[in-house]
Amino acid sequence: MKFTKYHALGNDYIVVNPADVSGALTIEQIKVLCDRHYGFGADGVLFGPLKSDAGDFALHIFNPDGSEAEKSGNGLRIFCRYLWDQQWVSGEKFTVETKGGMVSAVVHAAGKSVSVAMGKVRFTHEHDGEPGIATKTVVIDQQVVMFYPANVGNPHCVVLVDEPTPEIAKKFGPIIERDAQFKHRTNVQFLKVVDRNNIQIEIWERGAGYTLASGSSSTAAAAVAYALGVCDAQIAVHMPGGVIDIALDNQFFATMKGPVCKIGEGHLSAEAVDC
Repeated sequence: MKFTKYHALGNDYIVVNPADVSGALTIEQIKVLCDRHYGFGADGVLFGPLKSDAGDFALHIFNPDGSEAEKSGNGLRIFCRYLWDQQWVSGEKFTVETKGGMVSAVVHAAGKSVSVAMGKVRFTHEHDGEPGIATKTVVIDQQVVMFYPANVGNPHCVVLVDEPTPEIAKKFGPIIERDAQFKHRTNVQFLKVVDRNNIQIEIWERGAGYTLASGSSSTAAAAVAYALGVCDAQIAVHMPGGVIDIALDNQFFATMKGPVCKIGEGHLSAEAVDC
């Protein structure tokens, strides 16, 4: 199986073209591709381009555990770079259909930067209704932790902290991700507001674990900061992997812009899946 690997601020994905696979990807193939000891290592697999009746391209996004994600900001930027490298898109706007909705994108700087219109951020995990932003709670070791739900086509919980650290994300992230109130689990961001135009986050990603950077997490955290009135509409989101820029309008439609880097190409041996 042929694949191409990219990273977006240290968040790495493997792109598999359906034309290079006989049928759909199996969970075993996804797990091996993503495994950093028995495979090539990645935070997820992008399976596309697929045919879309509504847009220019369609994409399936898979977590390292084989589960399918609705949307990934970094994954989308990487997929757009792949399309650019294959010369299937130019510098004009195009659309990509995901399980979490349609997005539009533009590739800049000879493929090294991509902007994605992520859609409207809703402050709920439900598919219907759009209530205003509100705090909710989760109980961890008899301690009540407050969070703000957000939905960017995939679910997020944003927790305000004095100082986000990898240790906090790794300790509380997996517990919050799998709390019983989240039917489909959730992504978790630990947020510190730096000033009106800058925030800092640490990320625990559903199905992937601790993550250096995330586009959808950046979008969710920035939208929460904007909705709370502690930040303006242009926000730089600082993560261990680097910075993503988020722009929001007054209806909470978000545009994400960030870098992409190609790592290389390879082939997965059939033997690797059987070992």
